[in-house]
Amino acid sequence: MYGLLHGLRVVEGAAFIAGPSCGLHLAQMGAEVIRFDHIGGGPDFGRWPLAPSGASLYWEGLNKGKKSIAIDLGSPAGRELAVALATAPGPEAGLFLTNYPVDGFLSYEHLRAARNDVICLRIMGWPDGSPALDYTVNAAVGIPAMTGPVNDPAPVNHVLPAWDLLAGSYAAFALLAAERERRLSRVGREVRIALSDLAAASLSHMGFVAEVSNTGRDRERLGNDLYGAFGRDFITRDGRRVMVCAITPRQWSSIVSTLGLKDAVAALEHELGVSFAKDEGQRFVHRARLYPLFEAAFATRVTADLALAFDAAGVTWAPYQSLHEAVTSDARLYAQNPMFEQILNPSGLTYLASGPAASMPGTTRQPLVRAPRLGEHTDEVLAAVLGLSAAAIGRLHDQRLVASAEHAP
Repeated sequence: MYGLLHGLRVVEGAAFIAGPSCGLHLAQMGAEVIRFDHIGGGPDFGRWPLAPSGASLYWEGLNKGKKSIAIDLGSPAGRELAVALATAPGPEAGLFLTNYPVDGFLSYEHLRAARNDVICLRIMGWPDGSPALDYTVNAAVGIPAMTGPVNDPAPVNHVLPAWDLLAGSYAAFALLAAERERRLSRVGREVRIALSDLAAASLSHMGFVAEVSNTGRDRERLGNDLYGAFGRDFITRDGRRVMVCAITPRQWSSIVSTLGLKDAVAALEHELGVSFAKDEGQRFVHRARLYPLFEAAFATRVTADLALAFDAAGVTWAPYQSLHEAVTSDARLYAQNPMFEQILNPSGLTYLASGPAASMPGTTRQPLVRAPRLGEHTDEVLAAVLGLSAAAIGRLHDQRLVASAEHAP
């Protein structure tokens, strides 16, 4: 963790991936992120994967470094308590992150009535308020039709919730942009980020929308082929499958040279009247002629020897491996990666957990902070943020408007 956002307070009332991942990014950069949940946990509190104890490893992963307060959000008094937290005073407070509906007790109008310069970052499914998940948005924008084996017409949803993860990162950026504006103008605002808009915009930025608009047709399925350049999976002599890509001229020359294909590729270039080194698009256009050359070369090489040669030559490649293989044997990704630490979690399990993905040379990473137990910081937050006395906090407990965790590791 880093301390770049030290002093900034963000209140989070959100579930699932997009909102909580935004709060996670902010917390791991030093912001104080206070998450409120309904007593007993919100809709994502028990999501899979689960620890043997039944605790959600998903919830633990997304809420590292945050503080937790449990509130009875079903009661009017509990809801007003949540609003008070979101709009608490302070020059670096009044920042609220949510995926609650536009209308209701956490509407921007309700929040602004309590604090005029409040900033509310709201993550939505569709901009009209219709519900959506990453997977339904992905289906709507057409990505599954481009994903999967060449000869299989069934749509393939990617297992990675890309739009949720992108929304969390974009939301962190947008929230900080709005906070900077407030510093200069003292004006708050609501910022809405719809998963559908984020997906549509991303496809526009990458040229997908322009492509179909001009060609009048969808991009064909390519399996594991890299669109517009050279890239595909190949099988080595010992049966391992590896992915190799060549986008730049240097990447192309490195792989051709390492595999001993200079003469064969030069002959093909002469025959076709093209230069694969100068034009990556020609590598894609003529991939059906290139692939057999590479397939034959890979079939003569053992993966271990190939790895040494590829790494020495700077080839862009990776072996296909399972997540279990990556976690247990790929030290570069996990075991020796400085952003990972072994920590004891509320589930009772000790495992590798990640800090911020950003690396800052010359700055020492601070120890990783585990996720809280649900309601672990209830009393602390009520006292520090709302200024309530011990007696007042006790009355809230007696009325069952708030709850605290019984114990923490």
